[in-house]
Amino acid sequence: MNILITGGTGFIGRALTAELLNRGHTITVLTRNTTKARRRLPKACEVITTLADYQPSPAIDAIVNLAGEPIANARWTPARKQRLRDSRLGVTQDILAFIARSEKKPGVLVSGSAVGYYGDQRDLPVKEDSEPHTDFSHLLCRDWEQAALGAEALGVRVALVRTGLVIGHSGFLARMLPAFRLGLGGRLGDGQQYMPWIHLDDEVGLICELIFNEHARGAFNATAPHPVTNQAFTRCLGLVLNRPTCFPVPAALLRFALGELSQLLLTGQRALPARATHELYYAYRYPELETALRETLAKRHSRQN
Repeated sequence: MNILITGGTGFIGRALTAELLNRGHTITVLTRNTTKARRRLPKACEVITTLADYQPSPAIDAIVNLAGEPIANARWTPARKQRLRDSRLGVTQDILAFIARSEKKPGVLVSGSAVGYYGDQRDLPVKEDSEPHTDFSHLLCRDWEQAALGAEALGVRVALVRTGLVIGHSGFLARMLPAFRLGLGGRLGDGQQYMPWIHLDDEVGLICELIFNEHARGAFNATAPHPVTNQAFTRCLGLVLNRPTCFPVPAALLRFALGELSQLLLTGQRALPARATHELYYAYRYPELETALRETLAKRHSRQN
């Protein structure tokens, strides 16, 4: 298949690109920074900077839309919120315009989203049809998803990936490790907020399933089947690293330092991959947190040596 990926230079995008190339597919990556793309991506990838005049030959068979600025990298000022929206909706609208003018339409659009779609759900089990709680993360994901669903009117199958916290060599785990390795890690607030997680290999595996399974439509929670609280995650990471985790971060301090962004750390979703397990019958390689952490940390250690 000829597959177009946006956000291909990111943490998930690079892993997905490598997997699809290994499976023998042709990959084109849309990026704003060709220098970074050439440095991060395999040479076999075609790199483009715009869809406006892109005329692929052969035609694109599938699109994976992962573009969007990281949501947790800076305080949510009004300007920052607008950039988060623009980086997601703008690329998605460009994709729809590309599909509309394509003589041969792609068979599927797999578009990114996040479990933040549900807002704060406390300890309630959350499935794909759960009622969301309205906050900024929900509105951002909702509008992103609605934009992507516009491809259905063009005759394209659309699958939405509501991703949790991805455990891999980069991302949120890499930011946690320095403090935890020094024995300075601890829970955030009271630690009772849920952290829906997924191993990078399963994130990539599930996206591939959504690409190639012609029956996969609508939203899918990309999370492991056993979400844990922040307190449980903290204890498990300390166990794997053989370090104490006795330095909690007070909720008030996080709110003072991060403002509205602190919601991402102090609230959560007990998100369950109901459709992935019961409709796609996806077999998780890493269903348990401790195994996922040990594998990831072992791989990081081997890379560093």
